[in-house]
Amino acid sequence: MKHIGVYPKSALAGMFMGCAALVQAAQDANQDANQDANQDAALSKELQNPVADLITLPLENRWDWTAHHKLQYTLNVQPVWPFELSEKLLLVSRTIVPVQHMEAPDAQSRDHGGLGDMTQSFFFAAKEPLNGWIVGAGPMLRLPTATDAALGLGKWGAGPTAVALRQDNAWTYGALASHVWSFAGWGDDSVNVSSLQPFLSYTTDALLTMGVGTEATYDWAGGQWVVPFDVSVSQFMRIGGVPVDLGLGVRTYLERPTGGPDWGVKATLTFMLPK
Repeated sequence: MKHIGVYPKSALAGMFMGCAALVQAAQDANQDANQDANQDAALSKELQNPVADLITLPLENRWDWTAHHKLQYTLNVQPVWPFELSEKLLLVSRTIVPVQHMEAPDAQSRDHGGLGDMTQSFFFAAKEPLNGWIVGAGPMLRLPTATDAALGLGKWGAGPTAVALRQDNAWTYGALASHVWSFAGWGDDSVNVSSLQPFLSYTTDALLTMGVGTEATYDWAGGQWVVPFDVSVSQFMRIGGVPVDLGLGVRTYLERPTGGPDWGVKATLTFMLPK
């Protein structure tokens, strides 16, 4: 006689084992998701650090308009590559390759486009913060690579550069400074320029970063300030498994030379590459 609703012990054991396997798989998946989220949060935080041990390829598009509605466009290709010198010290290479287009200011002039002057910076940076501060310093070079005289100064330049910042929970704040003097070249005007770039940003739990800052420069030879004020937002995400950061910003110029831009917008796409 068959007993309805009564299962053999082996079947019950199999059911319990199957349920346990499902529970374990769910726990493993949740653990993996938490690990991925923690990794993304760490990458997003490192991205705010100019001298992090992180290979990145930022592509920065800038559109600036003058008072006469003339466009000045720049694509800055800015690869960052850190090299480990020791257990405590990094050498961080930061390159800026500008590709530019400038509309003619009037009907008697012509547009200009091509490669601008490149800059190359090297930062010797400690891997760990010093009393809470992340610091780095080293030499900076300016290379006369412009393919159009209107896009460069025709001078070789060099000088020091340094960065100092703190990262307190979701906040990142600090400043990047540099100075360049020209020492050779065919251009008429010598280069004697200081740059100061203070920055402040806040990153949410959703990895959305909001920031403000400026890239102020002072030309000691001409006695001229250029002071833009930037407001930006960016979102960390993964595209096809590749971590990227998408950003958008606006800027207004608090101080500028005659004929310089009044305002502009900026769009960035930053790839984070494996080491």
